[in-house]
Amino acid sequence: MKIPVICTTVLVEKSPQAIPLGAACIASSIKNNEYLAKQCDVSLFAISQEDETFCQEFYTNQLIQKCNNQKGIICFSVFVWNRIFLEKTSSFLRKKGFITIAGGPEVTANPNSFSDFDYLVCGQGEESVPQLIEKIIKNNLQTSNVNPHIIPSSKVQVENLTSPYLDGTLNLKEYDGALWELARGCPFSCSYCYESKGEKKVNLFPQERLEKELDLFAKENISQVFVLDPTYNANKQRALHFLNLIAKKTPNTFYYFEARAEFIDKELARAFTKFPCAVQIGLQSSDENVLKLVNRNFDKNKFLKGINHLNQEGVIFGFDLIYGLPGESLQGFKKGIDFALSLYPNNLELFCLSVLPGTDLADRADDLHLNYQKEPPYHVINTKLFSEKDMKIAKEISNACTFFYNQGRAVAWFNSVCKVLKVKPSAFFENFSKYILDNSIQTDCDFSHKQIEKIQLEFVKKQLEQKNLKKYILLSQDLIVLNGALSRTTDTGIFETVNLNYSAEYLLSPYASDFEFFVKNVKVKPNKVNTKNLY
Repeated sequence: MKIPVICTTVLVEKSPQAIPLGAACIASSIKNNEYLAKQCDVSLFAISQEDETFCQEFYTNQLIQKCNNQKGIICFSVFVWNRIFLEKTSSFLRKKGFITIAGGPEVTANPNSFSDFDYLVCGQGEESVPQLIEKIIKNNLQTSNVNPHIIPSSKVQVENLTSPYLDGTLNLKEYDGALWELARGCPFSCSYCYESKGEKKVNLFPQERLEKELDLFAKENISQVFVLDPTYNANKQRALHFLNLIAKKTPNTFYYFEARAEFIDKELARAFTKFPCAVQIGLQSSDENVLKLVNRNFDKNKFLKGINHLNQEGVIFGFDLIYGLPGESLQGFKKGIDFALSLYPNNLELFCLSVLPGTDLADRADDLHLNYQKEPPYHVINTKLFSEKDMKIAKEISNACTFFYNQGRAVAWFNSVCKVLKVKPSAFFENFSKYILDNSIQTDCDFSHKQIEKIQLEFVKKQLEQKNLKKYILLSQDLIVLNGALSRTTDTGIFETVNLNYSAEYLLSPYASDFEFFVKNVKVKPNKVNTKNLY
């Protein structure tokens, strides 16, 4: 009877982006090992923290059942969000006689902090995990209660790796999406990243493999692909080549890229328009001195030039900002928000800094006056310039931005509203965060866009009334309602009819960005319009 081997993880959410790729890569490498293919029954198992059945007991029982009550080998893929949960699971399984192996970023960063696994595999595991399992089988090794054995990192040749998509380890239909590895490694050394102590080298997957995966994506007709390449456009010609290939093979699939704005020119920006996609850009801070403290370069002029190319070509893009960075205050974080939103991103993702173990930032935390949680998620508590109270305010502003701007799809009209209110975006969100609290709005609940729109309408109206700007209420309501309907039609394909106070033609023109000019020169004319007539 074959020995059961399960490669498993706990996902942070249920979405096409939450795919157990790391565990699947290990499962694929075990299945394609000639010796282990004869000795082992390999399977992939993942659950999400958002599953209704998610709990320690269910997960553990599922692993035991999948081993058919045999004493199998369980390979865990460990991340910040699942570490504690997986440690408890492993501790229980070891007592039952199972052998447990852990790998992933958390293990690689600080293996000596783990005690609840039999083996800890550092670095990429596609070669070392099969070798370890082969050794376990041949030597009839058993689980023990001693400290885990640490398997040091070994170099992996990416051209020799098997694809979990092509060999069927990952079922694309199950997720309706894919995490697509084009490369491993990063040419940069940002202090807060697990790559901060890496080789600063990028290892590219073979083009033949990537083309076959693209063909599979096309065959399965998946809806979206998240490209795993931390700086997709580090090599412009390679970036252009794959953009053209994607446009040719999967023109209807939505792609997500991570890119550096400084490397975007007009040609590259235009190439992003050949198929549906979005580009996420790690701004992190708008303060060059703050970014220097975390080993990140920032050329504001080149950055603005790259973003201008994206805006001119109509590319969907968003920014990432971090609060709690060394050398930055709450005021500096707010300036970053104001700078970012002045460039009209489609989304602005705001994160609390995590001081990840094993990173350069963790090594320098004391010198940089970073007080942070010593267990996952390792969030900063306070810094020399960012008090604990200010961190709480930053979190509230971040939640307000996520709800009002991102989930509320406010990019088309947000800056115009801020302009007429004479308020900066960060102050707008701070005011909205107080409004959320005063009205007991639970922003972490599952709101529909229509529900968020209603809250937007009420809040903007109150803000205009408080500043004696009632004459702009009808225009603000029209812009919110019309653009909201258009975004939902784009999202669902369902046309909507909306009631307006002004002509849709004028509302969708550049004139609507200047509230004072618009209200002076455009007459109120109540009407109905169907979004079908606006495409």
